[in-house]
Amino acid sequence: MTVKAIVENYQFEPLDQQSRYGENMLLFIGWDHHTLFCSAHAFVVSPQQTLQELIDGQIQAGFSQHPDFENIDWSKVQFNLNNHPLEQVDFSKTLTELGFDHKSLLRFITPDLKGYKGAFV
Repeated sequence: MTVKAIVENYQFEPLDQQSRYGENMLLFIGWDHHTLFCSAHAFVVSPQQTLQELIDGQIQAGFSQHPDFENIDWSKVQFNLNNHPLEQVDFSKTLTELGFDHKSLLRFITPDLKGYKGAFV
């Protein structure tokens, strides 16, 4: 749906610019085929933390309430960053080294898990 401003030449400075986050950045994370979470979660993260630290910290905090979470085999998880597969995932690399940037979208897919009672919820 298109939106038309009610004033001419509507201009504004977005409040989510990277400069407002200091040394951190905004990251969106979604768990595909687990619609208990209706959209990606937003997190403020350090680009210097490793992927493993992201899993142990923000991902654990954001998604562990799902009954499937404790069954995730992270060695089988497929990661997509900004609609591109992360090839040869190295959990010890920093987010910067893996190509994350401000307002990136990380989606993870757990091929062996089908959501609550197999309903993709």
